[in-house]
Amino acid sequence: MNKATTVNETQPFAGRVGVLFGGTSAEREISLQTGKAVLDALQQGGVDAFGIDIGRDAVKQLQDSPMDLAFIALHGPGGEDGRIQAVLEYLGIPYTGSEVAASALAMDKLRSKQLWAGIGLSTPEFALLSDDSDWDQILKTLGGDAIVKPAHEGSSIGMARVQSGKELADAYALAARYDGSVLVERLIVGSEYTVAILGGEALPPIRLETEHRFYDYDAKYLADDTRYLCPCGLEEEREQALKSLALNAFDSLGCRGWGRVDVMADQHGHFYLLEVNTVPGMTSHSLVPMAARAAGMDFVTLVQRIIGASCRES
Repeated sequence: MNKATTVNETQPFAGRVGVLFGGTSAEREISLQTGKAVLDALQQGGVDAFGIDIGRDAVKQLQDSPMDLAFIALHGPGGEDGRIQAVLEYLGIPYTGSEVAASALAMDKLRSKQLWAGIGLSTPEFALLSDDSDWDQILKTLGGDAIVKPAHEGSSIGMARVQSGKELADAYALAARYDGSVLVERLIVGSEYTVAILGGEALPPIRLETEHRFYDYDAKYLADDTRYLCPCGLEEEREQALKSLALNAFDSLGCRGWGRVDVMADQHGHFYLLEVNTVPGMTSHSLVPMAARAAGMDFVTLVQRIIGASCRES
């Protein structure tokens, strides 16, 4: 990837920044919110920035919009899976976040989990579903309580918690509307954590608490009773272990710049990796800005540091 014009995390980026948002995935509405927040922060910080609502003619849109750097604020397929990154590479436009291969791998929950299992990083047991799956047997193998996920969606879209073979079959049918690859993983009962990564460092972890059956779309973006605890309440040694696991997961996929790692802890305190987000949300309910505030960064500084971290690692 080409170097951006100027890299200085303490000064506004000296170049024109295009904020790419919107897109055509099921996460479009969240991406619009993320893009607006990032664009406002860049302009507030003195950066020459403009927005592009990316559509199906993305290549022409980018060719018609000269920029020195693209800030990717696209969520889901088409924006977070390596495709827009590949277009930017081809056009010679530097961009924030992970590169093509790492973006594609992190977006694929199935292959991420296969990689982690292969290198000894803990992740919940899982199975790939198909139309002819033995629903009852799979659920029994996974302990009778599980989570169904489309392999390539984010924001908990298409996810469901299941406790019977019929629920598993119904959840598979729902998830398959969003993705041709659907997996089910053993439900980890315990605390959920998220760890933001910025420039090779883990920010203060956040513990999530919700009254929902799991941390679903409503709990993430709509509910007012979801609780975010930072400090997360772990003893220092355990918090460092959580940060280390998150960094290892992030690095194992080849990610760079910034991102967020989601982790569960069971009732015995054992951590399990869920997924890596290479373009996390930056909305009013989002977790990376929350972690940044705990580390002493306001939103404008966070956005500038994302640019600096991405360019420094290019």
